[in-house]
Order: sequence, then C-alpha cells, then structure tokens
Amino acid sequence: MKKKVVIGLSGGVDSAVGAYLLKQQGYDVHALFMINWKNSSVTLSGDCTWEEDQMVARMVAKQLDIPLHVVDSSERYMSHVVDYMFDEYSKGRTPNPDVLCNREIKFEMFNRYAQELGADYVATGHYCRRDEVVGKDGKTYSRLLAGNDPNKDQSYFLCQMSQNQLKNVLFPVGDIIKPEVRRIAAEINLACAKRKDSQGICFVGKVDLPVFLQQKLKAKDGDIVEMTPDAFVYRNRHDDPDDLKALSQPYKYTPDDGFIIGTHIGAQYYTIGQRKGLNIGGHEKPLYVLATDIDQNIIYIGMGDDHPGLFRKALFIREDEIHYIRPDQALNIGEEKRYKVRIRYRQPLQDAIVIRKEEGLYIKFDIPQKSITPGQFAAWYQDDELVGSGVIAY
Repeated sequence: MKKKVVIGLSGGVDSAVGAYLLKQQGYDVHALFMINWKNSSVTLSGDCTWEEDQMVARMVAKQLDIPLHVVDSSERYMSHVVDYMFDEYSKGRTPNPDVLCNREIKFEMFNRYAQELGADYVATGHYCRRDEVVGKDGKTYSRLLAGNDPNKDQSYFLCQMSQNQLKNVLFPVGDIIKPEVRRIAAEINLACAKRKDSQGICFVGKVDLPVFLQQKLKAKDGDIVEMTPDAFVYRNRHDDPDDLKALSQPYKYTPDDGFIIGTHIGAQYYTIGQRKGLNIGGHEKPLYVLATDIDQNIIYIGMGDDHPGLFRKALFIREDEIHYIRPDQALNIGEEKRYKVRIRYRQPLQDAIVIRKEEGLYIKFDIPQKSITPGQFAAWYQDDELVGSGVIAY
C-alpha cells in the first residue's frame, strides 16, 4: 500500500515540483492549500493575492492528478504571526514573520490538518534536507540540514522547528538546485512554471511596511539625529574585549551627541541597518539607521556602510528564547563551542563562539557583524546541520 504524503501547495513552483517528484517516487500524494491572509489592501500593486495562488494551486493539482484540500487558517495566522509582528514593532524590535509562520502555521496547523487526512508524511517545497542520527544519549533524532543549493538554502527559516514537527517531514526539492526545479516545471508544463518567487511577508507578500503597520501602530512625528563616527566612538568606547555583556549591549545614544537633520513618522516603522525610506539627501554616502528610541520617538542614523555604529562583536539570547533542534546538542551552563552563525537569511555563515551562561546564551563573532537587530533570529550550524537558534534580545 502506498504511503500517503500531504504536501503544502502554495501556487509556487517549488511546492508544485515537490508534489510531482513525490508522485514519481510512488507516494499517494495529496495537496493542501492554506488560506492565511485575506486582506489585499496593504499589499503593493502587482503582488499575487491568495485567490490567484489558490487558482494556480488548483490548476497544478489537476495537472498532476492529485486531490487538493483547502483550509482556512487565517485566524491562527493573525493571532500567532501578525499580532506578534505588531507587538514586536511597537517595542522597537524587528520580528521575522517567516520563521514564526513556519513554526506556528506551516509545521503546526499544517501537521494537524495532514493528520486528519491520514497522512504518513507531510512535505513542503523548502530548500533544506532532513535525516536521522543517534545522539550521544542513545536516542534517535531528526536533523535539519541545509539545502544543496547554496543560493536557495532555506534552513534558516525553519530554525525554530521541533523534533515532533520534523519527524515525518519530506523536503523533495532539498537535494536539487533552483534552476533544475524551473527546468522540471517547464518540461512538464506546470501552470506555475514561470511564476516569480514570492517575496515580502510570509503569505502576505510585499508591503509598504509603514502603511502595513499603521493598521495598528499610529504615526507620530519625531526627530532623525545623525551620529558622526567621532561622536559615536566617544559615546560608546569600552576597553575590555572579553566583556560579553558589554560587547552584546546595544550602543547608547542621546540627541546631544549628534544633530537633528530631519523628521520621521514613527520610530517603530524603522529597523537597524535600514537605508531606504529616510528621505534625506545631501550626503556623500548613504545614510543608515543605527538605532531607534521608541520611548523618545527618535531615530539615530549614520553615514556610510562602514559607520562603526553599524557593527557589533557579540549578541545575546535570553534563556527562555534558546531553541535546539536536537535537545542532545544543547550546551550546559559554562560550556562554549565554535559554530558557524547567521543572523539573517542569505547572510554568509560567520565564525563565532557560542557561550552558555546562567542568564542566557552569548554569541561572540570573530569579525564584528553589521546590523545586529533585536527581534531577528540567530541560527548556528555545525557543518551543514542547523543546530539551534534564538531571538536576538537587543
């Protein structure tokens, strides 16, 4: 008897080719389309709506001769992803909705629906891989591995997955590269073969972020203060290169250390490292956001991508925000280990030491990192295995 696989069919080319490959491998393939976001008023013109995605998914399912099931999970998406986004931005943090979407929707609600359909496995079109290994405690664990395509590896977006979510997952395109996926889609004439990859917020699409956030976060005019490199160094100097707490702390700024060069419509709409949207000219180099002060509604900026205020040597993850894919790999208090780390999607992996302390986990980089952003996820790897992750505290 064929094993039943339920694959998340999004209307995109990756999941469609994934469904085709699973069917070629002899599985009884069913597709599941999840309606998660219905408000198209906040998306930029030209972006695909969920109705169009669903239509394409139906066409693909018909071409592949597989059943398509449709469920509405928009209520959970709003409460577990969108509301979380608004709350984080209101605190001056920058959340990663794609990571939350995978943890709370694609591999939580999706799993429940698939189980109701009697699935032996679930599958997605993510560019990553999974296998099993016996841990040092003698138990068998699922490993989350980077995809074989270095330009499309999406393991970072799955950095919060649990063993329960991983145990029955298949990643049919994880072993191949994107051009090959496109070639297969064109060869079998899939309806989505020439569709562009989705961009922007998971299930929402590309948005004008201030407009999106103004649904709940009110606009309020405030000052933009420029910090010169000299003023920054004077304000933030410290002499101990081994002081983890100092190295991981956000830099301190006051309006008196710089000068006002413009106004903005709300500090909560901006994020560290942001270059576009400041609407200030007359500088020799581009301007970047160095910090936001939500309480005082001030944005601090600096000129040039080499401004020292953009770089930090370390970051901190609070104890309750540390997550390990495999519990047997968790560091004990007082332990440290070298890993490769990334703090955003597609960032090249960086050499660092991960250090476990009583208050949480510190990551100290060999080379100072640009735009360490509170609310984002840091993920650490051993070779091609994603070991753990956590939310950057500040």
